[in-house]
Amino acid sequence: MIAALNQLVGLVEDRLAEELDVHGLAGKFGTTEYHLRRMFSSLAGMPLSEYVRRRRMTAACADVVRGEDDLLGIAVRYGYGSTEAFGRAFRAVHGAGPGDVRRDGGPLRTQPRLRFHLTVEGSIPMETRLVARPAFRLAGHAARVPLIHQGVNPHIQRHITALSRQEHHRLKDLGDTEPEGLLQVSDDVDPDGTEGSELTYLHGVAVTRDTRIPEDLDVIEVPAGTWAVFRTEGAYPQSLQTAWAATATEWFPSNPWRLRPGPSIVSVLDRADDFSTATCELWLPVEAA
Repeated sequence: MIAALNQLVGLVEDRLAEELDVHGLAGKFGTTEYHLRRMFSSLAGMPLSEYVRRRRMTAACADVVRGEDDLLGIAVRYGYGSTEAFGRAFRAVHGAGPGDVRRDGGPLRTQPRLRFHLTVEGSIPMETRLVARPAFRLAGHAARVPLIHQGVNPHIQRHITALSRQEHHRLKDLGDTEPEGLLQVSDDVDPDGTEGSELTYLHGVAVTRDTRIPEDLDVIEVPAGTWAVFRTEGAYPQSLQTAWAATATEWFPSNPWRLRPGPSIVSVLDRADDFSTATCELWLPVEAA
């Protein structure tokens, strides 16, 4: 995967003015577009589309400052059909329009070319198991919320606290299969992992395909497949978010598995009364690489 990401970065440099066929490139690298995008965003800290835009505008700023070509010619050179579209992209990266930068010489914000390296420290062993599961369903209360990478997501927190204690007990009684207990489910997540992009969050339980589900609950159908299950203990949600990051930086590059589309699930096995610490299992849908 590290080699594939570096090849991808090289192709970005060679084709700054072109739209990348990420799906086709992923096939040539022996992986999937979904996994390639998820690993890129996890390791780079930004979506692939944002990196391409930053590199494109880094290259374009040199042409703008030199002043040898008109702005329309530069826009077309970098794949934009108008000076307006080019100007919006330029301003989003540099904080000023191309006309202002040509006149004043700045401000300019450079995006260096990325290079991915695998560093295996092994200082914190990851307690992991692989589980083959038949098809099951997730039942509970769902809401559309923005993706927030660090800290407690207040939108999810409000969604959960709006449920009564009795409703939590009802959900617990309904669950009858793994993953066990009350679950935190993230579905329809942007493969690029863009901060602020919307996802479906479901607070609920796992049930078999034959279980009768009350009509007032939302349902996510989960097909049969393999899951990588990571156990975490400690400060919540920090230890869980650290494990999330470690799957991309340590586990996936070192193991013959890749992410497949599907919900990610957090099962809370034990927790402090104030939820300051917790023991959790992170379930990620995977397939053989």
